[in-house]
This record gives sequence, structure tokens and C-alpha cells, in this order.
Amino acid sequence: MTHLRTPAESALYAAEADRHGYVPAYARVFALAPQAYRAWIGLGAAVRGGMDERRYELVTVAAASAMGARYCVLAHAAVLRDRHLGDTQLRAVLTDHHAAGLDETEVAVMDFAARIATDPSSASAEEIESLRGHGLSETDIFQVILVVCVRRFFAGALAAAGTVPDPELAPIAAVVAARP
Repeated sequence: MTHLRTPAESALYAAEADRHGYVPAYARVFALAPQAYRAWIGLGAAVRGGMDERRYELVTVAAASAMGARYCVLAHAAVLRDRHLGDTQLRAVLTDHHAAGLDETEVAVMDFAARIATDPSSASAEEIESLRGHGLSETDIFQVILVVCVRRFFAGALAAAGTVPDPELAPIAAVVAARP
């Protein structure tokens, strides 16, 4: 659902239905600007390709959580649960990632992602140096920055359009809601 009147049909819908088993609300919104959506898909793929999936999803969840982007939190929490963490550790990550059994690098990356998600200019030279100390290269650090910034775009577009999470995300919403 969204505040906008979206097209009943779009060339975007078939691919999204094949991928998810339903047409997500975000696809309905972006059916209003299919060229922007195709560009987003290409940019997202390029950014995701710069890091392993687990880090990408942790960074995305940290950024989305910091921004209050519930749709993005739920969609990416589902990937973390299904492929990397399981319910218990996912709840811990969403409650306090410092106490979730993640390695120090993952915690540092999530801290950085959450901070710059709400204020990109808050990144300091000391924080960047700390990420280097965790073994991240300049490219690794920039990839984290890119993930956060593309998430700001996507989450912002959905929020401004009043897009709410799909009913199909209810199972992950229940896991997320069951935080200690």
C-alpha cells in the first residue's frame, strides 16, 4: 500500500512476482518511474557486488533501522534470518548488535552504517581509521558508504510515498517484534 495511485499493470510486475511470489508495494510505487527503478536495480547490483552478502545485509539493516525504514528492515532481516543468522541471533542483532555474537568488524561496520545513515557528514577520520584497523580497505569502507547512501535513497522514496510493508512480510515482522 502507498499514498500514491499506482498502475494496475506494469512491465516491472512480472519479474518481481517471479522473484518474490507476489508484487511488492515498492514495485508498484516504482512502476510510476520504471526507468528510475531499472537504474536502481543496476546501482544496487553494483553496490551489492562489492561485498559479501552477510555484510551487505548487516549494513543495510543497521542503516534502515537507524532511519526508521521498517519496510527495508523487514525485507533485509528476512534475508539475514534465512541465510545467515536464524531467529535468535537476528533478534539480538536488531536489539543490540554489540551483544549479538557478531565479530568485531561486523559490529564496527554496523556502528558506522547506523551513524552515517542519519547524518552522512558525521563520519570522522578517526572512525575511518578504526575501520581500517578492523582490516577494511579503502574500497571496503567506500562500499559500506555506498550501501548506506543507496539505502537512504530507496527508503526515502518509499517513506515519502507512504509505502507500507507487504503483508507477506508478516512472518518476519513477528520475529522482529519478539525482541527481548
